[in-house]
Amino acid sequence: MLTQKIEIRNLSVFYKSFRAVNDVTMPVYENKVTAIIGPSGCGKSTLLRSLNRMNDLVPGSHSEGEIILDGENLLDAGVDVVDVRRRVGMVFQRPNPFPMSVYDNIAYGPRLYGVKKKAILDEIVEESLRGAALWDDVKDKLKQSGMALSGGQQQRLCIARAIAIQPEVLLMDEPASALDPIATLRIEELVAQLQERYTIVIVTHNMQEAARVSDYTAFMMMNEQRAGELVEFDETAAIFTTPQDKRTEDYITGRFG
Repeated sequence: MLTQKIEIRNLSVFYKSFRAVNDVTMPVYENKVTAIIGPSGCGKSTLLRSLNRMNDLVPGSHSEGEIILDGENLLDAGVDVVDVRRRVGMVFQRPNPFPMSVYDNIAYGPRLYGVKKKAILDEIVEESLRGAALWDDVKDKLKQSGMALSGGQQQRLCIARAIAIQPEVLLMDEPASALDPIATLRIEELVAQLQERYTIVIVTHNMQEAARVSDYTAFMMMNEQRAGELVEFDETAAIFTTPQDKRTEDYITGRFG
């Protein structure tokens, strides 16, 4: 039985007076992968970053509507944004390891949240690297700089860093777009493994990737005011084979975008 982990209700996101996302309502199901697809500039990443209040870091931005995570509206004024970002982790488009050792990259978050004992940190580091399918590659390089790893390894290190603080939801903003095909395949295989433990929302420009990795797909487009709107949300198989909206069909078949 499907459980809604996040319910997005009438969400609009503004950068000062510009409406970047307009009135989006959609579910995010627990332990499923939801892909967000659409042409460049249609608000995909803005919608994704709303889910852990990352847009708050942009001066002049604000959101209207509701983002309900386990019954709590993440947009309420009294919500602890630091806790939101612990519960809803994020992996960015380009690998961004910290300029520190592989070990310290993973231990950074747990230390921030008060874990001090080395034995516990050792366990978290190993578990997280195993969870990101990176342990075998780096178990003898834990003291080396995370920035010395290959691009694909750096991205898996960033995924390990995100899961080290045990989030409930993992957001991925085009996590394979900067990687070669082999590293991309590793990331896609990793997403399939991670969904057993996490709810995943992934933005991708690559429709084949969306079809391969996701259970559900949201298709977005810009309206005449250049605000991103949700055109269609459904099971991925339905979006790619029997879309209900002609705009979805036109995009999937390459007539525009």
